[in-house]
Amino acid sequence: MKLYATKIPVIAAELIRRLKDDGDIEVNDPKEAQLDVEAVLKEYLRLDREMTEQAKDLMERRRLPYEQFGKIKRELCDKRDFPTGEDSLLYLANQTLEAFMHSLHVEEVFGDDGEMRKKMTVVLKKHMQVDADIDREVRRRIKNLEEGTASWEVEYGRVMENLRQQKKLV
Repeated sequence: MKLYATKIPVIAAELIRRLKDDGDIEVNDPKEAQLDVEAVLKEYLRLDREMTEQAKDLMERRRLPYEQFGKIKRELCDKRDFPTGEDSLLYLANQTLEAFMHSLHVEEVFGDDGEMRKKMTVVLKKHMQVDADIDREVRRRIKNLEEGTASWEVEYGRVMENLRQQKKLV
């Protein structure tokens, strides 16, 4: 699961629209309410970048190989109770609900918290699983190459970058 900055406005607009249309929230200014949700998502991205930088710094200080990056970042995230992967969906839904409670642009919250979380996680998951979808597409396109070889690695990176550009994720 990865949250792309370019997807934030789309996700926020869809969340507001879905919850408003379902009668879960009442907003006095949908655009401003959308900006409130965008702020939650952008803060998550900022914290994720911070964790990434800390992991890189720690790896450099310890002179660890790049293969250790995922493990180091997970350890740092665990120490700070920062969610990753599937856990990030519930975290973002909870943060968004909290933002609704303090927003000047959300007049009323009518929906049950649990039901609203479910709706929000469906929307978030749809937009955040893009990486898995792209990975499957890349593997389908380079299936004639043997995985693990240098040519496979090079081609995988090239095709991945092209698909990300096509989907405007870069």
